[in-house]
Amino acid sequence: MRIRIPFVLILLFICCSAKPVTEVTPAGGDKEVVCFIYHRFGDSRYPTTNTTVKDFEEHLAYLSKHNFQVLSFSDAIRYLGSGEPHRKTAVITIDDGYKSFYKHGWPLLKKYRFAATLFINTKTVGGGDYMNWKELEEVKNGGLEIGNHTHSHDFFLNKEESSRYNTFREEIELSQSMITDHLDVTPTVFSYPYGEFDPRMKDIVKAAGFLAAAAQNSGVIHASTDLFNCPRFPMAEAYSSAAKFTEKVSMHALKILKESPPDFIMPAGKKPLLELTIDNTGLNLKQLQCFVQGGECTLRVVENIGNSTRITIQSAKPITGRRRTLYTITVPDGNGAWHWYSHLWIDSGVH
Repeated sequence: MRIRIPFVLILLFICCSAKPVTEVTPAGGDKEVVCFIYHRFGDSRYPTTNTTVKDFEEHLAYLSKHNFQVLSFSDAIRYLGSGEPHRKTAVITIDDGYKSFYKHGWPLLKKYRFAATLFINTKTVGGGDYMNWKELEEVKNGGLEIGNHTHSHDFFLNKEESSRYNTFREEIELSQSMITDHLDVTPTVFSYPYGEFDPRMKDIVKAAGFLAAAAQNSGVIHASTDLFNCPRFPMAEAYSSAAKFTEKVSMHALKILKESPPDFIMPAGKKPLLELTIDNTGLNLKQLQCFVQGGECTLRVVENIGNSTRITIQSAKPITGRRRTLYTITVPDGNGAWHWYSHLWIDSGVH
């Protein structure tokens, strides 16, 4: 498949736990931000979370050559809501705080003078393969933004609901306190461990006062994006070649007007049906396509009303043996640029 797919604060948030459909109120402006997630650098022991040093430098060189403004995650959120002129904008985020970032990734960011955001889980700081507080202080003083990634980086969806939310809230507060004590900075952005959360967990993150939260569904952040479910393109070895990076950085957001269901929990039948209403302005709907990780999908156009199109997407077969599965929808516009949206399903019964 050939893909070249291309903040205002959301003024109205409709609580996901109270209604079966999430309604997003589009805000003015068409600014977009393409965000990437990295973990390890130059550590071939873990190919599913590793990016080669060569690939990472090629990513940074491309952004530099093509005049992208590269912002921290929080600055990108502010840019979307500002009156600043439109610019090609990218965000580099790194999760977990592995030593391989300090050894291989940080020197390259300094070389290209790019901002980035590092989300740390405070329980592991200084242990095993993780950066210690002194190294974290060095990169913070060098301009790197530090974000909150909870204390334990646990699978919170596997906890009983009776304890899940208090534990999640307490871990966020503990991590905030530890980062403030050790680094003299209070994080303003958050990243969900493994990209997993439910509507109530999202409400806890909002109530904690963060500007936004990063998830792990792929896509482009836009004025209509739920800022507490910001998509990021993964840049592990399977996706990090120069060609694939170029494809992703050229993508645009597929604007979602309505989405049902609003959460990400895999239903019992394991053939989840996703219904989306998309803004079809300028899109070539004849080339609308969908993808399911590890399988095939069925896409149906339900109705077209003016500038909106309602579609359904469903896996052709039950999804088994996968904890996290993405439904992805892509479509080109009249200029040949591709637009992208993905929805993450989580089966907490798979470990």
